[in-house]
Amino acid sequence: MDSNQPEDTAPVELNLLSFADVEGDEAELSWQERALCAQTDPEAFFPEKGGSTREAKKVCVSCEVRAECLEYALENDERFGIWGGLSERERRKLKRRAV
Repeated sequence: MDSNQPEDTAPVELNLLSFADVEGDEAELSWQERALCAQTDPEAFFPEKGGSTREAKKVCVSCEVRAECLEYALENDERFGIWGGLSERERRKLKRRAV
């Protein structure tokens, strides 16, 4: 590393595509490549407790893979973040109504 250049101290951001298993899940998760959240600041989709979900949900409204995203979150019991336009609390409610 060149000592004249500042060290990159930018925080590592959570990438929604990073958890895809390369072999088996690649085709199954190909919808994520078209997800608008992949082109947006991931912090909006994982707000701190009590933080606003408005910006993330605004992105989800016009996302072409919203249904696939929500289905993924429900099937994989995602407990954090906005998935398919719904918060974890909203997804829990949806699951209870389905049972």
